[in-house]
Amino acid sequence: MTTASPDASHSQPDHHDHHEHTHGTGVHSALESQVLESLRAVIADDDVRTRLIDRVAYASDASHYYNVPKAVIVATDITEVAHAFKVAADHDLSVTLRSGGTSLSGQASGDGLLVDVRRGFRNMSVQDNGRIIRVQPGMTVAQVNARLALYNRKLGPDPASESAATIGGVVNNNSSGMACGTEFNTYQTLRGLTLVLPSGTIIDTSADDADAKLYALEPKLAEKLLQLQRRVKDNPESVEIIQRHFAIKNTMGYGLNSFLDFEGPAKILEHLVVGSEGTLAFVAEAIFETIPVAKLATTTVAVFADLHGATSALPDLVGTGAATLELMDAASIKVGQSFDDAPQSILGFDVDKQAALLIEYHAQTADELAEREHIGQKLLGDLELFKPSAFSTQTADRNSAWQFRKGLYAKVAKARPSGTTALLEDVAVPVERLANTCAGLQELFDSNGYEEAVIFGHAKDGNIHFLLTDRFEGEDNLKRYNSFTDDMVDLILSAEGNLKAEHGTGRAMAPFVRRQYGDELYEVMQELKQAIDPRGILNPGVILDEDPTAHISNVKLNPTVEEEIDTCVECGYCEPVCPSKDLTLTPRQRIVVRRARAKAEGQGDYATVAELDKDYEYMGKQTCAVDSMCLRACPVGIDTGKFIKRLRREDSNTVEQSVWKTAAQGWSTVNLGASVALSGAHRLPTSLVKAVTDVGRKLVGTETLPQYQPELPSGGSRRSKLGSIVGDKTAEVQAVYVPACVNAMFGAQKGGIGVTESFIRLAERAGVALSVPEGIDSLCCGTPWTSKGMAKGHEVMQERVRTVLADSTQGGTLPVIVDASSCTEGFIAMLKDTGITVVDSIAFTAEHLVGNLQVTKQQDSVTIHPTCSAQHLGLMPAIEAVANAAAKDVDIPLSWGCCGYAGDRGMLHPELTASATAREASEVKGIDGEHHVSTNRTCELGMTRATGKPYRHVLEVLELATR
Repeated sequence: MTTASPDASHSQPDHHDHHEHTHGTGVHSALESQVLESLRAVIADDDVRTRLIDRVAYASDASHYYNVPKAVIVATDITEVAHAFKVAADHDLSVTLRSGGTSLSGQASGDGLLVDVRRGFRNMSVQDNGRIIRVQPGMTVAQVNARLALYNRKLGPDPASESAATIGGVVNNNSSGMACGTEFNTYQTLRGLTLVLPSGTIIDTSADDADAKLYALEPKLAEKLLQLQRRVKDNPESVEIIQRHFAIKNTMGYGLNSFLDFEGPAKILEHLVVGSEGTLAFVAEAIFETIPVAKLATTTVAVFADLHGATSALPDLVGTGAATLELMDAASIKVGQSFDDAPQSILGFDVDKQAALLIEYHAQTADELAEREHIGQKLLGDLELFKPSAFSTQTADRNSAWQFRKGLYAKVAKARPSGTTALLEDVAVPVERLANTCAGLQELFDSNGYEEAVIFGHAKDGNIHFLLTDRFEGEDNLKRYNSFTDDMVDLILSAEGNLKAEHGTGRAMAPFVRRQYGDELYEVMQELKQAIDPRGILNPGVILDEDPTAHISNVKLNPTVEEEIDTCVECGYCEPVCPSKDLTLTPRQRIVVRRARAKAEGQGDYATVAELDKDYEYMGKQTCAVDSMCLRACPVGIDTGKFIKRLRREDSNTVEQSVWKTAAQGWSTVNLGASVALSGAHRLPTSLVKAVTDVGRKLVGTETLPQYQPELPSGGSRRSKLGSIVGDKTAEVQAVYVPACVNAMFGAQKGGIGVTESFIRLAERAGVALSVPEGIDSLCCGTPWTSKGMAKGHEVMQERVRTVLADSTQGGTLPVIVDASSCTEGFIAMLKDTGITVVDSIAFTAEHLVGNLQVTKQQDSVTIHPTCSAQHLGLMPAIEAVANAAAKDVDIPLSWGCCGYAGDRGMLHPELTASATAREASEVKGIDGEHHVSTNRTCELGMTRATGKPYRHVLEVLELATR
């Protein structure tokens, strides 16, 4: 296998040259050349990926299963998906459709062709003032709801994984969630689907002539659907079983209630696809009827003496109209007490048998909310609570309660022993039987040795989740898990419950579908699958599987890896915020590949280790923006960016460390040299300078020499020219101003004055004086060294910064002001534990300057590009305050994300920035605002390149508005 060295001339390493491999990781050969040729007849070569690193990266979803595909296909449109189906059928290959990969039962991993339908399917359109939305499968629930929020509407399904769960998964798993119950789940709020059947037929079930088209294109299927409907309806026992199981949450097997609820074959098919987990069709687009967003809420966490007391109270609480009733057992409370912001009601006692209910009421008016709260509070007063409980409408109290509930899975999973796997299951029973069911589950945990098991869930719906952690291998462990599963199945079915409520049947419960429904309805399901997918190519082994041991096959066995990433549960929450997600690897995939490498190394398979290491260099290390946005999304607190920085540090050689140490020692000269070089290059034709850097990159490597880009300005001015006092020199000094060296290296946007001059003018107009440290030209926030892993140079710079600023701030008496958000973040890290306060210039302006400024020329509009550092620093309220003071209209693109410029990363690997900014750039062009702003010079450069719009610092626009 050969891979060309990546450079800026292409977006990723070459995927064209493939050979077959067999590895100790259990990964077998890639596709035969004939199959590859067939796929590439329609699908672009780079979108048919058979390299080991690509296949391993997609081997895991959020479940406890591990299946390595033979190839990954990144589909860009509906015809490519249809073509993949055809090739798979022709060559007897299975197809797994993958969007968000948050599935917990193994639906999103397979060992045949894996078709990624997230990257190419991310469009949506809002209709009827937000009441209807058409959306493609790659959009996340959170992204859709962000758009709908403009209309005070949202999707009915509200899964806890909304930040990463995509519409494809929402439809295919019949998602529900915290509050929607069965009234507003996917099945109930869906109004149409565009489907690609395994045959390649495309059907829009929302079309007026959908039935006629289905008869014309798939006559046997249309007739079979009606035949199965008659079979079900004519059997009273079948009708009773269906009605009983679908009266509560149910994602076990196929949605046979479709045969009772709908008449035409197109609508029957549409709703059978809901919850079908990628086994019947590809959902290319879904149409939802949305629901209003409740304007007001009141929340409490009520603690009961034991689980029986909490669950016994549920029927009465349901009767009060509670929007959510979330159950947490004693183990959950014990975990919750370790949270930094734990609700007060779960603190102050030793946990024994207590249990808690998170109770919330929603309303559109204050009077309505007060009435519901009064009813709920009165009922709680009549119950025997372990501690008094009071409702609160305060946002902080609500956030604390939900952080407790939503953080349970992550906390328990994070605490599991290294090398074990977290297994999260869910069941549902009638609410009145939940108390006995929970008691029975706890007995099963005890009898099978699962001491750390946790129960929590949506008690209002009789839907609970339980979490087990174990290493599911070896006769004893598998025997224990099988024994528990058999007893659990008996327990739930004896309570007339469902073995799956939300997470889908998947591979975990496929062998038990017959036990839940009986032979007759199981045969209906088999005939349904055969009619739609006669070759059995779509997700075999998911939903229906006759193998009684299928649920313990291909269980994920995680080897111990580096400490920073070892607790990863592979949930995929990090993926939507990752700037390299559409180019190379996501944080989850970077970790999955490291685990595959560790497994191969443990087996002595050094050929696999070498192959993964070779491709990981570009895909894992070079194209990681190390922006740490993944940390903000990660439920177990993993900072993959920081981990990649560590790998870069370990990769650096003595010469590189020495060069960067020397740069730190002479930073004033280096910064000046870069500024002079940029000014010189700016006078020459861009094509000429770029050609020179391209030659140099080929000689010394793409990780060493940046590529000259057309958005680069001339060099900036030396900071020492500012003098020792800036702003209103007649006033008393309020802070120490440390202009970022990046603004001295890169000059202002053409036609602008730059943030440093803007901030000084604003301070002067507001009557504020600032001091500038001596030796300012030699100071830097240290980010160039940390991002590249150059520890020795960073140590030199940190020591200098601490010494200089300790003196200039009078031992921390004065705060330090920095005018680039990423540099603010860097200085905060450098000055940790020194007692010196670091404040970003935007926050300082919002708090101390804006109120003393007169806006004389308010601008028409400002479009903001938030930066990852601004998010980490919590700067968004200040940024919006400054922008709103400067302009009449302020826009923040819904699709914004890290630009991937990452200091010099956008020049070393321009393809990273191009990929990271593509969707935001498209949205920005549609907004077409007067001014475009950000908070950091290099991010401004990246967005200028991406959009063609001149980006500048937000303080520059405020300066313009206050002249």
